[in-house]
Amino acid sequence: MRSRVVRTTLLAFLASSTWIVAQQASPELPFTFQKNVMVPMRDGTQLAANIFLPKDGGPFPVILMRTPYGKMDEKFGEARRYCPAGYAMVVQDCRGRGSSQGTWEPFRYDSDDGFDTQEWVGIQPWCNGHIGTSGGSYVGWTQWSAAPRGSRFLTCMVPGVPFTNPYREITYLGGAFQLSLAFGWGMGVGGLKIEPAKLKEAFSYLPLKSWDEQGDKRVFFMRDWVAHPTYDDYWRARTIDDHFERVTVPALNVGGWYDIFSQPTLDHVAAVRHSSTNRLARRNQFVVMGPWGHGIGGQKLGELDFGAGAKLDLGKLQFEWFEYWLKGKETGVQDWPHVRLFVMGENVWRNEHEWPLARTQFTPWYLRGAGKANTRSGDGALSPKEPETEPADKFTYDPASPVPTKGGNNLTGPPIGPFDQSTVEERADVLVYTSSPLEKAVEVTGPVKVILHAASSARDTDFTAKLVDVHPDGKAYLLCDGIRRARYRESFTAPTLIEPGKTYRYEIDLWVTSNLFKPGHRIRVEISSSNFPRFDRNPNTGHDFGADAELVKAEQTILHDREHPSHIVLPIIPR
Repeated sequence: MRSRVVRTTLLAFLASSTWIVAQQASPELPFTFQKNVMVPMRDGTQLAANIFLPKDGGPFPVILMRTPYGKMDEKFGEARRYCPAGYAMVVQDCRGRGSSQGTWEPFRYDSDDGFDTQEWVGIQPWCNGHIGTSGGSYVGWTQWSAAPRGSRFLTCMVPGVPFTNPYREITYLGGAFQLSLAFGWGMGVGGLKIEPAKLKEAFSYLPLKSWDEQGDKRVFFMRDWVAHPTYDDYWRARTIDDHFERVTVPALNVGGWYDIFSQPTLDHVAAVRHSSTNRLARRNQFVVMGPWGHGIGGQKLGELDFGAGAKLDLGKLQFEWFEYWLKGKETGVQDWPHVRLFVMGENVWRNEHEWPLARTQFTPWYLRGAGKANTRSGDGALSPKEPETEPADKFTYDPASPVPTKGGNNLTGPPIGPFDQSTVEERADVLVYTSSPLEKAVEVTGPVKVILHAASSARDTDFTAKLVDVHPDGKAYLLCDGIRRARYRESFTAPTLIEPGKTYRYEIDLWVTSNLFKPGHRIRVEISSSNFPRFDRNPNTGHDFGADAELVKAEQTILHDREHPSHIVLPIIPR
């Protein structure tokens, strides 16, 4: 999760201070550069910041970035842009990173440290009392995590591809462990070295609780993530999801449909608009969603080219945003749509006013068939017509031979974005349900979920689901997907095992998408029990999470009849 200012992202009360300053003001630099200024936190820990100041005038509005990836030096391109325009910039190493003191532990200290830093910056003689924050991925988190603290100096934010709840957005999704994301990123920021050529094999290592033993060191926070599979006090101390009502500043979130944080990017602004006690904040939450992964702004991703129109000058948007909120200049921000989204398939940008869209028709499309939906050559069908009496579909889930991840919302390991699922759909442990060719276009824009009625021979298992756009040439491009671990079917705080052979109702969150299924295309849903290594393999034993090296097969039954109407809920936009 590398961070830069949003334009290039691929990817926070103190009056006294001790400064360790190295100043540069050479003719080649359009700013004065102060290196490793030490900013004290409330507990006495000092965090290092590089400060870029315009050479003339002041005080200035400040653009602040807090990063765990190594702060930028005097070569920082954005400082060369913003300082001549009258902005100071501060880039700080997170606690325990770079030249900062303290222990590095992701998510743990950023709320307090971010607030303390904003309060310190705000009283410096070169700051005019207005701070805007910027940056993507973890640097988006450092912005959101400090926002509810309500620094008197924080004026606006531009978080790119951000998250606010590490439990459900980085480590666990639907109760399953996001293996390639959590451990792939965790080993990077934890200093755990595994050769790239061995990473695929490394993801198969069991038990997960000692996964770091493959490398050259032990990473305590990766072990903590495995030790806390439920949403407990450990995770509550590392989220701001219960505090959106305290956010009081305008925010411009930027994300992508195939980003690892696609749904959070939209949910943040919706949550503030709904719950903030501050009128200014409620009225000034904006989001831009393009056909991108964790790197935003381009036109090609995965196996699809979305056209030159998919490109967006995010640097221009951000500059106009700061000019308006930090300097009071009329740049048109007041006329921006609250939601600007890219409709894939149609490949056009569209302006909207809210999320989800008010005119959404949440429509069930039902899994149908005669009991042989295995593979794309099976008899599985997808229809808006409810089922009557139909035989169930069955498959064997073998965690020793899981369904491979092919595209989707990934970061490390598997490929990212829209990929043809045809080879995956040849597997007997993948159930494929496909609509007839569409006579009219169908737009699906919004949150997507699957309601599945299923039984298993195991005491715990997983069920996965994908939404796929089947083109007339037969290629089947992934739009969004999800998973549900059986023991978390009712609660992420109090898991319960299932009774073998008993039918349960599972709700699988596929997150979000925006896609126009054109005439002649078909809508497809895939059901299985694994998506590896995006998610860890459920060993089907029912044992405590992370302790298993044992893998057993599970016999899975998917019901779709009148009493058990398994279906996908499509957010259809009338046209």
